[in-house]
Amino acid sequence: MNKMLLNFCNFIFGKHKSNTLPRYWILLADMVIVLFAYVVAILLLYFRDIADSGFDWSRIWIVPITYLVAFLITQTYDGMLRYSGFNDVRKILYSCTGAVFFLVIGKLILSQFNPGLASGIFPRYAIIIYHYLITMVLMVIMRLTIRRLYNEIYKNSSSRLNTLIYGAGDGGTMLLRTLSQDTASLYKVIAFTDDDPHRMGIQINTVKVYSPSIALTEDFIRKYDIKVMILAIPSLNDDRRKELIEKGLALNLSVKSIPNFSQWVDGTLKENQIEDIKIEDLLGRKPITLGKENVSREIKDKVVLVTGAAGSIGSEICRQVMHYNPTELVMLDQAESPMYDFQFEMNNAPEFKDLRDRMAFVITNVKDPLRMREVFEEYRPQVVFHAAAYKHVPFMEENAYEAVFVNVFGTKLVADLAMEYGVEKFVMISTDKAVNPTNVMGATKRIAEIYTQSRQGQTKFITTRFGNVLGSNGSVVPLFRKQIAKGGPITVTDKRITRYFMTIPEACSLVLEAGSIGEGGDIFVFDMGEKVKIWDLAEKMRQLAHRPDVEIIETGLRPGEKLYEEVLANEENTIKTDHEKIMHAVVRKYKADEVDTMLEKLHAELDTCDPMKIVAQMKIIVPEFKSNNSVFSALDK
Repeated sequence: MNKMLLNFCNFIFGKHKSNTLPRYWILLADMVIVLFAYVVAILLLYFRDIADSGFDWSRIWIVPITYLVAFLITQTYDGMLRYSGFNDVRKILYSCTGAVFFLVIGKLILSQFNPGLASGIFPRYAIIIYHYLITMVLMVIMRLTIRRLYNEIYKNSSSRLNTLIYGAGDGGTMLLRTLSQDTASLYKVIAFTDDDPHRMGIQINTVKVYSPSIALTEDFIRKYDIKVMILAIPSLNDDRRKELIEKGLALNLSVKSIPNFSQWVDGTLKENQIEDIKIEDLLGRKPITLGKENVSREIKDKVVLVTGAAGSIGSEICRQVMHYNPTELVMLDQAESPMYDFQFEMNNAPEFKDLRDRMAFVITNVKDPLRMREVFEEYRPQVVFHAAAYKHVPFMEENAYEAVFVNVFGTKLVADLAMEYGVEKFVMISTDKAVNPTNVMGATKRIAEIYTQSRQGQTKFITTRFGNVLGSNGSVVPLFRKQIAKGGPITVTDKRITRYFMTIPEACSLVLEAGSIGEGGDIFVFDMGEKVKIWDLAEKMRQLAHRPDVEIIETGLRPGEKLYEEVLANEENTIKTDHEKIMHAVVRKYKADEVDTMLEKLHAELDTCDPMKIVAQMKIIVPEFKSNNSVFSALDK
């Protein structure tokens, strides 16, 4: 029987693009229903009269013509029957009501002038009303029946994943409807689970709601062969969300979630909006959010320059800055391909479609004095966010010359031009590796901090320090993902190693907020929560990928790498700001002439291209710089 239905549907739908009936077929079917309903209405009302003496069918023409016009006006036929829903029912209601309104009012008006003509053209009132009700019911039934048949016949049940939905409220109900209507859906909803005791045992479209104590058990999961759990409560608090994710992973489920209601397209949830759980959801720290008033005051109607704009941090700063309506945003980077991709993204972002004329993209290196001067001369920035830097620790251990040239003297060049051209605020992105540095990269960032902090005048110099950023280019999370995809092993340098983590949007919020509240010479740090063990991070990522077979191995600390990162140096303290999660670091101050002398000596060593001499001078400038690299550790004696 199913095979016969399938062949019939293939015959009907298969000749047409996307298995969609032509609109005139649907209109023709609706008109057949109109005629059929007219016959049924007459038979219901006047069956005996027809049986005795027959019935005059000459007045039937006015009804189908009226309904045809109504259908053409409301376009009841303009839709896919397999996706019929409330909007289609509403169209049917409007069209049929309009038609019956015309018939009743038309007959009333004509009866006032020519009762005989009115009786000859229009059917009786009872027929009009009965016909109206029957037509509406049959049209709705036809659409729902076709939708049901199509879904049942074309639905590929064999390859669908049995799914448990957590949340039996509006989000879960909408999710069930979305998955049920999509014949290509990957998910087959088996059950709901919800914390609300009042929902236990009820059914939503034949799907039963269970308590978590029943549904989130090995017996239940095994009994119904459930493979996926989808969290359908976007407002779920962080602790409960983390608990459910970990419970689902422990049951070997693929855990997913739906986005916040504000992100639904036209108030409708699509299956492609179902999101995979991210590692951020399992880190055990609450995201930091900041206000927007201060930032808006500092950026709105100003020219903003962002260096390193194509990088993870720089690009997110640019995205956030554009929301504050700057006069112009100048995005600068030396990396051509990433910059090309970022330009394409920004130019095609719907939220920035009216701001494209305020965006400028520049390819250059921050250590190029001629080109950088040209940029400042042309655009005259008022606020600078300096994100350009080399950041990979092992790489910079092998390339001390480039690390110093870009991170120190590139920063110095941009800072000097900022002062010369009257920039109001210069915000430098630093790192927790600048605290008690054990590597070249961290030491270069500390020297850059020292230089900018020693500059005083019209331009206010502000520094922000934060830890590792999840998902940034070259960070540990993308590396682990690649290693898992290749089947492992996941490489962790040391089982004891820990790091602070924050998300890219959080890090960039800090940078923008620091730029708004800083008064010059400031170094701001975040309360970043608890440190995360990299080994545990690898374990959680392996869980998320459902790859228990992937091995995690220790490879040993790399040159210059620390076991533990710090946010403040030993002799530094912090002072609270007006923001609970932002602290002002109290650090050693340097005089400008003292710093200039130190940098002159460093530049002299740079001219030798001798990494030992370069690093030796860096250790003089930053006495707390103690190398973990055996090549440079001899200089500490």
